[in-house]
Amino acid sequence: MLDELAATGYAGTELGDWGYMPTDPVVLAAELGRHSLSVVGAFVSVALRDPASHADGEARALRAARLLASADGTVEPRLVLADDNGGDPVRTQHAGRVTPVMGLSDDEWGTFAAGAERIARAVRDATGLSLAFHHHAAGFVETPREIARLLDATDPDLVGLAFDTGHYAFGAGAEGGCDVAAGLDRFAGRVRHVHFKDCDPVVARRVRGGGLDYFAAVRAGVFCELGQGCVDFGAVCDRLCEWAYGGWIVVEQDVLPGTGTPRESARRNRVYLRTLGL
Repeated sequence: MLDELAATGYAGTELGDWGYMPTDPVVLAAELGRHSLSVVGAFVSVALRDPASHADGEARALRAARLLASADGTVEPRLVLADDNGGDPVRTQHAGRVTPVMGLSDDEWGTFAAGAERIARAVRDATGLSLAFHHHAAGFVETPREIARLLDATDPDLVGLAFDTGHYAFGAGAEGGCDVAAGLDRFAGRVRHVHFKDCDPVVARRVRGGGLDYFAAVRAGVFCELGQGCVDFGAVCDRLCEWAYGGWIVVEQDVLPGTGTPRESARRNRVYLRTLGL
């Protein structure tokens, strides 16, 4: 994978699932160095509405953060925290079209926010790294309203936002999903990490109309290659330039295991990004 990543023109990578990349800092540094790549983040999912999951989530986040902190990069990597996406059957079945009644209760929001802050504080205290929360379809922070609720409930010095263009477009739905730049404007002060992903509006409408669940939506290609969907990446880039955003942009092409054409998709996505000056 690292061979293909470097060959298709990228400069860094997130860690992926624990154990996919080497977990020994020396070995990881050697592998990345051999490919002239930086490690830019690590994704950790935790069922934050369940207080019993917080201790284990903190331990897994610290494990990933310590590995990130050992890396020698020019831009600080991010610990990317997310809900246990796909873990709740109702949210999984209604991804892209959730309603307020499917959301967390006030007490659950309190538990969710406290868990996010606990993990962020532990990561900062142990490694100095900051945390960015990733809103995500099929989790309990999917819609713009839910993103705002979590950010309002958490300390901005602890919990930033990992803004994902494709998940925003899909999750926003009737709330103006394809106006991703407006979402960036709304949450500008909290964005610490950015994922570039596109969303096919035709597939999204079919998913919503046909009652497909999140995994069926991914299989159907709701997250298409960059430039093939509804996300205006030119406007997104303009916003990031206006803010002098200095973090990483991670390009994601979501397919289920054994499907898609990862290397060719990565290459085409990189070609598209060059048309935007990236």
